[in-house]
This record gives sequence, structure tokens and C-alpha cells, in this order.
Amino acid sequence: MIFGFVALFMISIAAFAVSAVSGGGAGLIMMPVLGLLLTADHVPAALSIGTAASSMSRIALFFQTIQWQIVLRFVPLALPAAWAGILLLKHIQPAYLDFFLGLFLLGNLPLMLHRHKADDKISEPCSITWLPIIGALAGFISGFTGAVGLLFNGFYHRLGLRKEEIVATRAANDILLHLVKVGLYTFYGLVDQNTVAAGIIVAVAALASSFIMKASLHLIPDSFFRQIGHGAAVVAGIAMISLAGSQITSQNHIKFRFIQNSKQVELAVDWKQHQLSIELENPTELEMSHTLKSQDASVENIASVLHFSPTRGLYVTHLERVVS
Repeated sequence: MIFGFVALFMISIAAFAVSAVSGGGAGLIMMPVLGLLLTADHVPAALSIGTAASSMSRIALFFQTIQWQIVLRFVPLALPAAWAGILLLKHIQPAYLDFFLGLFLLGNLPLMLHRHKADDKISEPCSITWLPIIGALAGFISGFTGAVGLLFNGFYHRLGLRKEEIVATRAANDILLHLVKVGLYTFYGLVDQNTVAAGIIVAVAALASSFIMKASLHLIPDSFFRQIGHGAAVVAGIAMISLAGSQITSQNHIKFRFIQNSKQVELAVDWKQHQLSIELENPTELEMSHTLKSQDASVENIASVLHFSPTRGLYVTHLERVVS
């Protein structure tokens, strides 16, 4: 565990260094790493401890650039939505949501590959009317996963904010949200000694990144700032999909099998009590089958098979094998 925490600190420094010049996203990058050290339902609490420290330091360093009209519309619905996300976390593992969030983040790939001109600007900033809804979505996802980061970075860009304003306003939006979440995670028993230790390590790395940001942010062109943000989102998306896929596979006992011999070629997937398979025989007959593994020890399985045959057409058979 000690080696794991040392590795966590080193990776956190790197993640928050990227975050310092991309406007955020360290939390999403850190989620897969924390998932290797903590149980899935304790990861959001550790992230919230670390990102709360990051938000406080960024508020202190960039206070004068906070856009309070955005904060006052974002925060009110974000807080109860975060509570709803934490309640859901008590009953559902976040792996499925993490997987889809990872796919969403991969949507930044075309934006990352697109070449921006140095003087690119938002031609028509979007309205702040949608801010309460954006706040509610951000709060719910943040409560359920522990981080939002780059998911809504594009929205801040479309508001026409400068990079310093994005950093400061996001921190102001996040600070109260993270502090409330830490209290709720503790109340619902989602914080233990290892969670606190991991959170403190992430917090120290976050504080270091804030000072790096203060010294370097003015040197970074706005177009490059956006490009780094898109790149960090893609990296976070790949990492989230990888970890979530591993968790889903483990939780649902998913196994893949491929069989090939002189008589058949078969691809099968086992999922909990179900087995789905596609089999090519003879070699022109295709079979698609669903097998339900019975809880009854005397029954091995019950299978429904859909046959596609050039000679016999389309038909269905059922198979039940009883253990003697």
C-alpha cells in the first residue's frame, strides 16, 4: 500500500500539472489510479478531498477573475443534485456511468486533432440561461463519480471566458460542492483511513499544481489552452473506459470464448447466468443461441437456438439438458 501511495503522489503531480494548463481534468485522470488503491465507492470521496484543496488554492490565486454571475446560477441546483448522486452511489457501482462518461470524453478527439488558429475566438458566446441545468448535471455526476473536470470545460469556453476566468470560476463553482460532498461521503460511511490518506496525497499534488498554474498560465495562448484541454479529456476518457470495462467484466463475471475446429467456429460470451454465442457450422449454417444457466443443480442449462440455414430456412430450437 505504501508503494501505491508513493506512485499515487507521482502520478497526481503529473495529472495536476496537465490540469494546470488545461483548465481541469486531473480528477478524471486520477480516477483509474485511485480505483487500483481503493474500493470503487470510496474513490469519489478521495477525489473530492483532493480537488477541494485544489479549488481553494485556485480561488486564492485567481480571486479577481471569478465571474460571480455564473457561480450564483450554477451552485444552487448543483448541491442537491450532488446529494442525489451520492445516494445513488450507495446502491449502484459507478462503473457503468464511468464507461459512458469515458465515451463522452473521447468525443474530444476530433476537437484535439482540429488545428485552431492563434486568434480563434468564440464568435457568439452562449447564454447563461442554461447554467442551473448545467449545474444540476455537474453536481449529480460529481456526487456519483467524485469528479466532473473536463466534462463541462467546453461549456465554459462557449461562455466566452478567458482561461484565467475559466480556472477561477470553475474553482468557485466547485469548492462548496466538494466540501458538501466530503461531509455527505463521511455521513454515508464512504470515508475510511485509506480514503483520507489518498485524498491528502491528491490534495498536496493539487496545491503544487496551483502554483505552477499561477506562474505559467499567462504564457499559454488561449488556442493551445483549449487544445491541451481536449487532449487531457481524451486521455481521461481512455483511462475511464479501460478501468470501467475491467470493473464491469469482474462484477458481472463476463468471459469471452472463441472455439475453432474442423466442424465449427464459435464465439461465446458468458454474462452472469447467461451465455450468448454465435456458431458457424457445416460451413453454411449459422446458429445464434442464448443459454440460461439454471440455479437448479439438477438442470445444467436451458438454451434457445436461432438457426439460419440455406436448405432448411429460419427456425428455432430449444434444448434442455438434465444432469443425471
